[in-house]
Amino acid sequence: MNPLISAAQLREILDAGGQPVLLDVRWVLGRDDGAQSYAAGHIPGAVFADLEKELSGAPGEHTGRHPLPLPADFEQAARGWGINAQSHVVAYDNSGALAAARAWWLLRHAGFDRVQVLDGGLGAWTDAGGELALGYEQAAKGSVSLSWGRMPVVEYEELDTLPGTLIDSRATARYLGIEEPIDPVAGHIPGALNRPTTDNLDAQMRFRAPEVLHSSFVTLGAHRPGSAAYCGSGITAAHQVLAAASAGIPLGLFPGSWSEYCSYPDAPVATSDEKHRH
Repeated sequence: MNPLISAAQLREILDAGGQPVLLDVRWVLGRDDGAQSYAAGHIPGAVFADLEKELSGAPGEHTGRHPLPLPADFEQAARGWGINAQSHVVAYDNSGALAAARAWWLLRHAGFDRVQVLDGGLGAWTDAGGELALGYEQAAKGSVSLSWGRMPVVEYEELDTLPGTLIDSRATARYLGIEEPIDPVAGHIPGALNRPTTDNLDAQMRFRAPEVLHSSFVTLGAHRPGSAAYCGSGITAAHQVLAAASAGIPLGLFPGSWSEYCSYPDAPVATSDEKHRH
């Protein structure tokens, strides 16, 4: 299944009587108004998925800021969204899929394959003439059974021997250590190549064509087996995995990302641009 779905395709499904599970995953780092934004206007039938509470676990000393949720907790959340074994799930947000990609990745990681991300998000929906609903909606409880561990994951201990390319998905200024607005240490994992998540999107906040994305990942060597992406806390790196998947490239994820990596006092840190190495 294509990891992306257009607003026109979603409208066709709904107009034909289809009943996909729609997940509104609006979230902005440092803010907690996603649910309010959802209530102020969402795709009819969509339920709100809380990235902080349902798509993340409780942080610990070396977990990063947004650790993966516990499998049992995530299964309970998925059932709360109304997901059954044969459901078709479409996740969206209003930030270029930066949050919706996390829902897509987690469901795929949990063995659920019938999930797509709405390309262009809520803006694409309204641009296509889609109506919005107000207030809060609750789904009938689902019964899906999930099986954890289906997507390639890289842990801290494996970074030194990663056989493929490691992509740093953060803004270039953070990669180079020029600025670090969130985490206590500036810089990047030695050997990582910088490819900001924003490179995946065009001016309309929609994903670039698969062939364009494919060429971009291949240029960095990220098509090689064992390649992986990280970001600040594992959220936007899932966007890289989604973009790569849309181009036919399987990409691993370092869930704890920079916020986990820099929690180890002896972890080496680099601040120079390393693209010339490859």
